[in-house]
Amino acid sequence: MAGIYIHIPFCKQACHYCDFHFSTSQKYRPDLVQALAKEISLQKNYLNGAPIETIYFGGGTPSLLEAGEINFLLDTIGQHHAVSTGAEITLEANPDDLDKEKVQALRQTAINRFSIGIQSFYDEDLVWMNRAHRSGEAETSVKRVQDAGFENITADLIYGYPLLSNAKWDHNMSILFNLDVPHVSAYSMTVEPRTALAAFIKKKQTPPVSDQQSAEQFTRLMERMNTQGFEHYEISNFSKPGRYSRHNSNYWKGVPYLGIGPSAHAFNGVARQWNVANNAKYLNSLSQNTIPAELEELTIENRMNEYIMTSVRTMWGLNMDKLDTIQAGASSLLLKEANQFLDNNWLSRNQQVLTLTPAGKLYADHIAAQLFFEAV
Repeated sequence: MAGIYIHIPFCKQACHYCDFHFSTSQKYRPDLVQALAKEISLQKNYLNGAPIETIYFGGGTPSLLEAGEINFLLDTIGQHHAVSTGAEITLEANPDDLDKEKVQALRQTAINRFSIGIQSFYDEDLVWMNRAHRSGEAETSVKRVQDAGFENITADLIYGYPLLSNAKWDHNMSILFNLDVPHVSAYSMTVEPRTALAAFIKKKQTPPVSDQQSAEQFTRLMERMNTQGFEHYEISNFSKPGRYSRHNSNYWKGVPYLGIGPSAHAFNGVARQWNVANNAKYLNSLSQNTIPAELEELTIENRMNEYIMTSVRTMWGLNMDKLDTIQAGASSLLLKEANQFLDNNWLSRNQQVLTLTPAGKLYADHIAAQLFFEAV
């Protein structure tokens, strides 16, 4: 099995914290949709005929696409790949795009899962983030999608930023619980170097983010999600039993995927490639039937570290037997480093599988980095 990711590099406006590739001008959107279709055709052999189990429209803001453009891209995929019956097909959407007419139009597509970028239910927080929607639209967009018959919905929230008190954070979570969405993705605010937020903090126009606040709110998040019956199946992701994101879960399990569009990444098990993060260069390259991608062949150490980094973040954990299939004897070397985290109760072991404890989840990146293999 395999997945396809399609990057839609357009947004109405730039969120202050975002460093993903996008443009606020949609002037060349029709040209880019055609270029995406051409890349799908040119990349048709990348996955070696594996059935497509998941398709994910990410961005950017994919909900800016018209239903006809989505159908065109899905039809193009269907012409070159065997898409499995019941494939998970996700559309990332901003609440302000999901008006009645848009939701009705999306019923005429194969989209069967929505990822709605709510982030907060407080207008002052959304203004601070420079989000395009307001709190009322956030709540009504979820209800509108549900009323249209879409049940597979995930909503995004952000925590750990200066305006977010613990009381506000609890309120944001409570609203989502009351909306009965089966999946929640929650991310700690990070300050990326080339963002407006980084500039504001440097100029002391806004307070810096607090690691202590993020840790406290992450802990509250884990506790409340558990009380509500959500499984913490990846550091930033919670779902009701069996309602995991199949697409993202396959990323973490090392399943091959094809990335289409400017800045999109692809992985076939032994190598990674990524497209140029520039719309004009992407369009020019595809006009010449050339894929504007860089390729990296993964070393044994790369493959082991990729597996460690992704697997240890999940509830399925790091399977040391799988590590040994990449490099014989790797598990015994890994255990020498892992013992310190087993001893301080940041990792737990069940036979050959290592998983993070609740305490360890606060240090997931540090633990993974300590377990990495270095090239000899």
